[in-house]
Amino acid sequence: MRVRPYLSADFEETFALWRAVSLATYDFLPPQTEDEDRGYFRRVIAVENELVVAEDDRVIVGYLAQCGDLVDRLYVAVERHGEGVGSALLDEARRRSPERVRLFTHQKNVGACRFYERRGFVAVKYGVSPPPESEPDVEYWWQPDGVTPAS
Repeated sequence: MRVRPYLSADFEETFALWRAVSLATYDFLPPQTEDEDRGYFRRVIAVENELVVAEDDRVIVGYLAQCGDLVDRLYVAVERHGEGVGSALLDEARRRSPERVRLFTHQKNVGACRFYERRGFVAVKYGVSPPPESEPDVEYWWQPDGVTPAS
C-alpha cells in the first residue's frame, strides 16, 4: 500500500469509496442522493482540501482530505478496516501538520472515536454538527509528545 497525492483522474474511484463508506456508516444522517453527494465532493471536498489517497495494487482503499491542521475527511473502504490504511493516512496528516491535527466526528460513530483515541487523539469539545446533520459531534486533537490540547 502507498499513500500518494490525489489526482483529478481519481475522482470516480474516490467518490465511490466515500459514498459506499458513508452509506454503510452514517445511517443516522439524512440521506442525500448520489447526484447531491457527487456535487458536494466536486464543489467542496476536492476544492477546499488537499487530498491524498491510499492505494493498494492500483485500487484506492482510503482517502484523506485535509485543510491545514484540520482533517476534514478520512475514509477507508469498509473491507479494509483494521489493516493499517487509516493509520497510514493519519501518519500523512501528522506529517503535513506536525504541531497539531484536529478533526471532528459524530459521537454515534463509536468505531471512529475508538480509532482516533487509540492513536493519541484527545476529545477536547463536544457539540452538534451544523445543519443539515445537526448530530452530536466531538472535536479531537492530536499533538506531539502528549501535549494537552488548549481549549
